[in-house]
Amino acid sequence: MVKDQAASLREQMELQGTNTSAKTIAVISGKGGVGKSNISLNFALTLARQKKKVLIFDMDIGMGNIDILMGVSSKHTILDVFNNEISIDQIITKGPENLSYIAGGSGFNHVFKLDSTKVQLIIQHMQRLIDKYDYVIFDMGAGMTEENLLLLKAVNEVFVVTTPEPTSIMDAYAAIKYIILKDPAKPLFLIVNKTQSQLEGNHTTHRISTVMKQFLNKEIKVLGQIPEDKHIVKAVSRQTPFLLYAPKSSASKNIQVIANTYLLNSNDMRQQKPTTHSFMSRLRKYLIER
Repeated sequence: MVKDQAASLREQMELQGTNTSAKTIAVISGKGGVGKSNISLNFALTLARQKKKVLIFDMDIGMGNIDILMGVSSKHTILDVFNNEISIDQIITKGPENLSYIAGGSGFNHVFKLDSTKVQLIIQHMQRLIDKYDYVIFDMGAGMTEENLLLLKAVNEVFVVTTPEPTSIMDAYAAIKYIILKDPAKPLFLIVNKTQSQLEGNHTTHRISTVMKQFLNKEIKVLGQIPEDKHIVKAVSRQTPFLLYAPKSSASKNIQVIANTYLLNSNDMRQQKPTTHSFMSRLRKYLIER
């Protein structure tokens, strides 16, 4: 039965083609508490301010906080697509700067698991969804679960967020190593959060870059760093993205530099090597044909 469903799904998706204009990005961290969701949200808002069509997808299902950080509420979460059989378009909510988001929800008493039926729904819904945006950003839950890995292998690029704290660096390296072992060609980008100085941030990126080259034979593109900033704490308490709460703060200036650096890198990469496989084709490969 499962094989029949897989064959049917492959035929269905082959008819839909493989081209898509959206760039898909997964934002991860080796451990919780590094400010990953805050980085994801404010990075997405920076792109949205540049007239990009951006969707941020809270994949920390059951423990999501993207909507909380924005001070907005959503009537539905991703679980409603599976539980209530409603369209994914119906759970997309608008945030500030015309940013679209899908809430992960919080307070659930069960763990989200994929099965063949959910896989079919994901493919059907994501195919329609992905063509509507320039960027789809997946704010992943902490840790390397099987479900996370499936998505990480499908997205175009992965952002790794760490702090200068030694345990955070080690956990970030462990996550990077795990991804590289499963997908050696995956483009990786590094952001260091909560730095006390420019020197500390530079030292952190140097450590990670050096170890990756030496032991993994892999380069990671450094996007930049976000300093420890009192405005971030105040923005979180007021449930307002720091980019909007304190646009002239060091944190806001740096996230804009990070976004611009990324866009420059992204343009360079497109010129050097065009993408030949879409997010949906990779998602089909890893979900259906595993």
